[in-house]
Amino acid sequence: MTSPFDQPVARDHTCSVKFDARKAVFGREDVIPVWVADMDFAAPEAVTRALVERARHPVYGYTLFPDSLYEAMIHWFRARHGWDIQRDWILMAPGVVPSLHAACMAYAEPGQGVIIQPPVYPPFFSSVRQSGRTVIENPLVLEEGRGAGPGRYRMDLDHLEQCAARPDAQVLMLCSPHNPVGRVWSEEELRAVLAIARKHDLVVLSDEIHCDLTFDDGPRHSVLATLAEQDDALVTAVAPSKSFNMPGLGLSALVIPDAERRAALKGVFQTLHMTQCNPFSVAGFEAGYRDGGAWLDDLREYLQANRDYVEEAVNGRLSRIRVSAPEATYLMWLDCRELGMTDAELKRFFVQEAGVGMNPGLTFGDPGSGFMRLNIGCPRSVLTEVLDRIENALGTRP
Repeated sequence: MTSPFDQPVARDHTCSVKFDARKAVFGREDVIPVWVADMDFAAPEAVTRALVERARHPVYGYTLFPDSLYEAMIHWFRARHGWDIQRDWILMAPGVVPSLHAACMAYAEPGQGVIIQPPVYPPFFSSVRQSGRTVIENPLVLEEGRGAGPGRYRMDLDHLEQCAARPDAQVLMLCSPHNPVGRVWSEEELRAVLAIARKHDLVVLSDEIHCDLTFDDGPRHSVLATLAEQDDALVTAVAPSKSFNMPGLGLSALVIPDAERRAALKGVFQTLHMTQCNPFSVAGFEAGYRDGGAWLDDLREYLQANRDYVEEAVNGRLSRIRVSAPEATYLMWLDCRELGMTDAELKRFFVQEAGVGMNPGLTFGDPGSGFMRLNIGCPRSVLTEVLDRIENALGTRP
């Protein structure tokens, strides 16, 4: 049976970064774009309906956050994640990436250290460096796999302890579930992170923007805040943007139980005049959390089938490229190290020889060297063409 997600949606000439920036990013317009992390699926009808309804009112002025928005979010996380959020813990924010920058400014002084765990989403690096703070790297460890894939990543908790013990370390940025390696961190790992942070007085910013995108055959995502103690210094970043494919609306939420830490972050937003919001962002945010559940469940089923299809095809057909199935997200981390190419050669091979536009692993930090990130949030037919192109390109090489 066909799925609504099998139906292609034309995104060219919509000012889409993923499609309309191909020439600027890859040097050619005919690559299949499977890079930037948005999906090629229509958002839930409930979201579109809410946006259209809001558009019918012809005044698009300064907008408040209504009670119904908070209620929808609180109910979602209670029902889906067993997390009871109090209304006054929530600080609305203009996206997760601005929140990373603001957290660096709020919780570390210029020159002080922020711990990140590469390979990781590039704004983790840029938010630290561009705010004048110091990156402290606690690289993930890739354990060799027993099957066809390259293996499974884990945290290096002993090294994390060493990083946290540095006098300049103030903040730990956690990506949970992890982008790009697709790990859903276990309760044991998360409790260890909290214990280290508690011991060394670190503020933990837990980016859980992919928390809804887990798979039925894998581990359940644990919201870090549900494992924390009352006095733990914890900021949790969430958003409906990945869950319901609407990152362009640019609205997220920070959950901060401690009033002083919440005020510190709010103060940064006010200093930067980042406190206003878009009326369409408000409408989409609420509609996703209120009415998007059934759509999300169908999406997760489709993404799981895409993941399994790609894993089987890569490990079975693509010589010297391997991949392990992610536990969450719609991103797959291709291990291309056996091709024996430099990172520049690897990018050139996929773009010029295969005609496929992916994210080079090196952009996620030095541990990403030799890897490529593939976005599977697209119709199955697109992935078929991607895999065929790569297979054909590999077949023409000596």
